[in-house]
Parts: sequence; C-alpha cells; structure tokens
Amino acid sequence: MARIEEIPQPTRDAILGLACSTPDTSPWVNAVPLAQRRVAIVTSAALHRREETPFPAGSGEFRELPAAVSAGDFVMSHVSINYDRAGYQRDLNVIYPVDRMRELASEGVIAAAADTNFAVMGSTDPKLMSETVDALMARFERDRIDAVLFSPV
Repeated sequence: MARIEEIPQPTRDAILGLACSTPDTSPWVNAVPLAQRRVAIVTSAALHRREETPFPAGSGEFRELPAAVSAGDFVMSHVSINYDRAGYQRDLNVIYPVDRMRELASEGVIAAAADTNFAVMGSTDPKLMSETVDALMARFERDRIDAVLFSPV
C-alpha cells in the first residue's frame, strides 16, 4: 500500500478529494458466532478469469470468482501503479485469500466458505458503486452469505 505522499499528482489530489463517510456506531446485524457463518471474499484487485474482458479503469462493476477456479486462471486488471504486485504474482492469497478461507472452513473456524466470491476495481469513485453494492447484497442474500471478508488492494 502506497503512502499518500508517495502517490503521484493528480491521483493524490483525487484521493484526498473523495468524501469519507462516518459509519453509524450502532450494530446493524445480530451477532452470530463466526463458526456459524458462511463467508465470501470481495477483493478490490480487479481480478477476473483469463477469458473475460479486463475491468475498465474506474469501473463500478463486479465479477464473479468461482472458488473452484485455480489461481493460474485469474488475471489482475487493476490499473493503479501505486502498489507492488510481486506478492500477488507469488501467491494469489495475498489479494484473494481463497485457500485461507477453505482452511478456516475445514478447521471449523467458519461454517463454510462461499462457492462464489467477487472482485471489484479499487480506486473507483464510491459514487459509482451504489448499484454494485446493491447487486452484491442481493447475491449475498441469494447465496446465504452472512459474512464478507473484504480484501482491499
């Protein structure tokens, strides 16, 4: 992750100019033990299957990441120059911890890992993400996902 002072202009000004909401401090869900939760991953690494079209810069869309697809079949199309991709190139779990999620499920730490996870493009204006968030929430409900691990890039 780059420090803000290391990010080149005008990207730095664009990031600093984004509004940052303050979340309500009251819980909005009933607490359920993690061992009873079905967990999905959402990564902002703009991952997609090799045969799919890359994410356009600033895209507000999401892509499905079937958990059964092997690491070599995924491509990152994130356009930011502000982070080092070396870790991802060695181990997909750095940005998409699907193997760690399977391990947690097998150890009983979580009830189950999702069959389908999701990717979005990081560095996207949050105003463009409202429809995406609504669509993802609908998918979580349909797939009975009750916890999400967000893996920001």
